[in-house]
Amino acid sequence: MKALIIDRNSQTRFDDIPEPSIKEGEVLVSVEYVGLCGSDLNTWRGLNPLVVYPCLPGHEIGGTVTQVAEDVTKCQVGDRVTILPYTACGECSSCKKGRPNACKYNQTLGVQRQGGMVRKLAVPFQKALVCNQLNSRQLALIEPLSVGLHAARRGAINVGEWVVIIGCGVIGLGTIAAAAAMGARVIAVDIDDRKEAVALACGATRFINSSKSDLLEIAGGLDEGRGPSLVIEAVGLSSTIELAVDLVAFAGRIVYVGYAKKPVTFDSAIFLLKELDIRGSRGATEADFRAVIALMEQNRYPVELLISAYYPLGKADRALEHWASDPGAVTKILVELQSE
Repeated sequence: MKALIIDRNSQTRFDDIPEPSIKEGEVLVSVEYVGLCGSDLNTWRGLNPLVVYPCLPGHEIGGTVTQVAEDVTKCQVGDRVTILPYTACGECSSCKKGRPNACKYNQTLGVQRQGGMVRKLAVPFQKALVCNQLNSRQLALIEPLSVGLHAARRGAINVGEWVVIIGCGVIGLGTIAAAAAMGARVIAVDIDDRKEAVALACGATRFINSSKSDLLEIAGGLDEGRGPSLVIEAVGLSSTIELAVDLVAFAGRIVYVGYAKKPVTFDSAIFLLKELDIRGSRGATEADFRAVIALMEQNRYPVELLISAYYPLGKADRALEHWASDPGAVTKILVELQSE
């Protein structure tokens, strides 16, 4: 079967790889849609420090079960599923604390191991989350939206508090939607006005283009001049990671879900003076996936606004080129696996 392979220096090719067969405890999924992620774009650009080349991408998956092993009883043929793309060792400190999303030895589909951008994928049945109320396009959005929801949960949001979320890519938008659902008053920040409509549709109270407005002044005026009690950074630039420290209120909280591609320099005195709580956010848990599925079933996400373009598998390489040429124009690209 055909597979898109990403190699170093923005090189791509299509290879024929063997079709999978299922083993004990596994299900076979007919993959219908795969979302291209910012990490896939960075893999193509050569900026993803976690990737193993050559890379077969794909960890945002929606499809249908076509075969189950004899010992599997929790999935059946015809079930629509999304896939938990992470592994967990069960023994490291993160796993022992019930946070397998931060497993020290995690290997994510399409990053450290073969991904799901193939027409057939065999996975352990525990990784196939059944949701027959959603279609495969919606299911392909669950993973990135879950990463956003996990970041919002890491922020320990209180009802009514002001939250600034920097970055309106799909993970930032997932964070906005989750924070709004938790009762926060959300300020969405980006440098592209094309993100405003979708940010507001996700539940933001206000959108700010930080390239045109004084974000520090605006944020400083929130909560009667105290500033936002929580800032979530979902861009992954050194400048925005540093900016979060300046924006947040004294005794505030910061969550970093974006990661910089080079070292970040901080004035540590600000941490001490503000007595900040700073938290990382990595991936998502099964509980996060199920929470997003529930919100999706309640139509809490503007799905059609989130999807920027569709490409067949045979043109997935062009999708990456298109995205790289104008990043602000893209929120989410879905690759259709069964269209050819």
